[in-house]
Amino acid sequence: MYFEAEIKRKKYKVEVKETKTHWQVNVQQVGEQPELIEISKVDYTKFDDAISFLFGGKSYMLDLVPTKEGCTIFTGNSYRNVTIHNDESLLHESLKGSGGMGSSDQLAAGMPGKIAKIFVKTGQRLVAGAPILIMEAMKMENEMRASHDCVVKNVHIAEGASVDTGAVLVSFETN
Repeated sequence: MYFEAEIKRKKYKVEVKETKTHWQVNVQQVGEQPELIEISKVDYTKFDDAISFLFGGKSYMLDLVPTKEGCTIFTGNSYRNVTIHNDESLLHESLKGSGGMGSSDQLAAGMPGKIAKIFVKTGQRLVAGAPILIMEAMKMENEMRASHDCVVKNVHIAEGASVDTGAVLVSFETN
């Protein structure tokens, strides 16, 4: 499972893989080196909205309170608000072509995926709503369209390419 989290204005990319005996959690603060953390299922207990686990020889207790944007975590006698962007919310941002993962001068991938089809070429004029490309993500084909009238400045990817979150796919010039 892939998601992005924000805690105290610091952004993190998080990927969780589950095995029979533990979870592998790859955490990377934006601009920093990733860190791999393994949490044993033997040392983990969930009850109601709380989680208890052992990590690095220490016991941790987390009380989770879901919010619209993510959750509030109570641990170590303090509260921490965590904003969470999962695959679905990242994909929606990417498809909008604006906001967190895109802007008026570029289309960026809101999540990892594979480019299935590209409909545009450098120098091509687009009107709002024109198809730009199809990206396979979350086992679905998602058509990305122009959010405004523009000219394609550069196509940065090729059909069949795998892309990471935040990768610039196409850049634009405003008409």
